[in-house]
Amino acid sequence: MSAAFQVHQQGDETAVVVGSTEILRYNTNPDSPQEEAPKPYLFPLRFTDGGEASIRRPWDHRWHTGLQFTWSHVEDQNFWGGASFDTEAQWYVMKDNLGTMKHLNFHQEPTGGDEVVFDEQLDWITAAGQRWMDEHRVQRVHSVHPGDEAGRGGVWAVDLNTTLTNVRGSTIRLGSPTTAGRPAAGYTGWFWRGPRAWTGCSVTSSTGLSDEAEIMGTEAEWVAFSSQHDDLDGGGTVLVYSGTSRSEHTDVPPVKWFTRTGTFAVASPSPAFDQEIHLPADGVLQLNHRFVFIAETLEGQELQRRAEEFQL
Repeated sequence: MSAAFQVHQQGDETAVVVGSTEILRYNTNPDSPQEEAPKPYLFPLRFTDGGEASIRRPWDHRWHTGLQFTWSHVEDQNFWGGASFDTEAQWYVMKDNLGTMKHLNFHQEPTGGDEVVFDEQLDWITAAGQRWMDEHRVQRVHSVHPGDEAGRGGVWAVDLNTTLTNVRGSTIRLGSPTTAGRPAAGYTGWFWRGPRAWTGCSVTSSTGLSDEAEIMGTEAEWVAFSSQHDDLDGGGTVLVYSGTSRSEHTDVPPVKWFTRTGTFAVASPSPAFDQEIHLPADGVLQLNHRFVFIAETLEGQELQRRAEEFQL
């Protein structure tokens, strides 16, 4: 049995619905304060059974929101939010360097059916109002299965394709707190923050590792997080694929994983975990990742089977 996606648009927000469950909402023009480096985001995220799969503006990191594209170190600019890790201070310092990812338009309006496509153009604007990056972002929501009558066992996926073009006129160094000197803090690129109930959740990588600290900074085809829900019976699995990072204009390091579960559940397939990307003027960087939301807790052979089913 399969189901079609329904799309409901209201102002700057587009909701995607399966049956009676809103599985995601895309906000292209959020009212985030400048301290959070305003940018579009996917929130809320839900499994087909209605279980929460994300959180927005948690007290510990107000700039963590659902699933969003970020970049913490763009030369001296911060398109992530909050304080920047400072090499001289060797800690996080609040600076007047917070940029904005500004949605310009959809190339075509999102519609429902077997898939929903958010095909859009964005500008990256620095704190000083300079346009440094053109971004063509395509988010494709697909592979829906509604599960049983309560939505348990259901699944949906989203592919995240990002093309960045340097329009600054000179090379841009793209890094992370780790490239600035902070160990095991290589977050940048697409970033997912799980709900509070997922703190301490199980985590497994395609290489067989099952500890957040061991997975941190490694290369792996995928990483899976599983937990029980708060508020309703059942649980879910979030399966994240490292995908690809490539450029014809500069050397690009392999995608490495930023993962945490003990303090809170987060995942980022980081394109600049511990090595900077030096993107030249007019250079292009392309990223391609996949997130799969499954309304059941998976492990062992069943997890491996589903991971093979959805591999990029």
